[in-house]
Amino acid sequence: MIKASNHLGLAILLAVLSSIAPMGIDAYIPSIPDIAVSFSVSIEKIELSLSIFLIGFSIGQIFGGPLSDFYGRKKSSIFGLLGFSFFSFIIIFSSSIYELWLYRFVEAFFGGIVVVNASAAVRDRFKGKEAAKVFSLIGTVRSIAPLLAPAIGAFIIYFFSWKAVFVFLSLYSLIVIFFVSKYLDESYVFVKQDVIESFKKVLSHKKAMKPMLVLSFAFSGFFVLISKSSFIFIEYFNISTNHFPFYFGINFVVLMILTRVNIYLLKTNTPLFIIKIAIIIQIISGFLMALNYQNMTLVQTVLIMATYMGMMAFIFGNCLALALDHFSKNAGVASSVAGVLQFGLGAIISSLVLSFHNETFLPIGISISILSIISFLIIRTYNKA
Repeated sequence: MIKASNHLGLAILLAVLSSIAPMGIDAYIPSIPDIAVSFSVSIEKIELSLSIFLIGFSIGQIFGGPLSDFYGRKKSSIFGLLGFSFFSFIIIFSSSIYELWLYRFVEAFFGGIVVVNASAAVRDRFKGKEAAKVFSLIGTVRSIAPLLAPAIGAFIIYFFSWKAVFVFLSLYSLIVIFFVSKYLDESYVFVKQDVIESFKKVLSHKKAMKPMLVLSFAFSGFFVLISKSSFIFIEYFNISTNHFPFYFGINFVVLMILTRVNIYLLKTNTPLFIIKIAIIIQIISGFLMALNYQNMTLVQTVLIMATYMGMMAFIFGNCLALALDHFSKNAGVASSVAGVLQFGLGAIISSLVLSFHNETFLPIGISISILSIISFLIIRTYNKA
């Protein structure tokens, strides 16, 4: 087993590769009110495009896993990035909300093909706690993307229209292609496999499915807060678009700091124990938002959101490491299943929460509390599988 130390360069490259999703989502968030005005639709319809993005991202990973295991991590990454870049650019020609939804779906589909390769490349090289440490390193670096993306998006729409955000995403993907082509060494050794059998093997592995499901429900709560952040800060607290990235970015500064804490905690604690404590803290945070939904101040809201979202630093890498540790020969397919569950459930659940939208935080608080409780009930049975 390779040691995780001294792999910062690899972590940075894989973080950049897997940052397609946060860049595709978070650079877009500050422009949501402007896009709603441009298409003369309610803000909820533009927020729905975030869920559509996740659906496309999930389906892309279904195809991305087998592609990664057949053609290798490098070639499938470049293929996905080219598609993501092309359809990011096509979005600027959208003439209706329905075209925007369609192009965002296809853009995200190619993004899904890309992202499975980062996790699979880690599994090719590391196992157990070492894999968890590398995932945490990747998480630390990747946290910079959602931290910078809203600021970039806000900066762009300050000078240009919302369409310029997608020009930026198109160019960003091309830059990532250059770095992947130049610096990502192929780590996968081809082994002939039946794709259907590979999916069956992953889906029938009860123990591995538990951390995958926990990651999915935890991410769903995380994404509910992301998708409602425009409403929370811009609509509810009347924060200006220019200041939105600061309040939104606090969550990812906390996430970045706690990801480093996770690496330290892994020296003396198991990933499973850390996941359980993190979920309990999420449950408490969700209850606080639900109980105080009518009297939440801006400071209280920021603290609760940062606490809840920050716990993903202890959940993401550790759950993924626990899940992928069971698969040595088909890590691409296993990574795709984890991704489909993560982003697919996130899309479905966030869509349901949006349908219960009102002018308070009650639906948000209740939904993230329930999701965290479900996560805890699943993970507490992990060793019983």
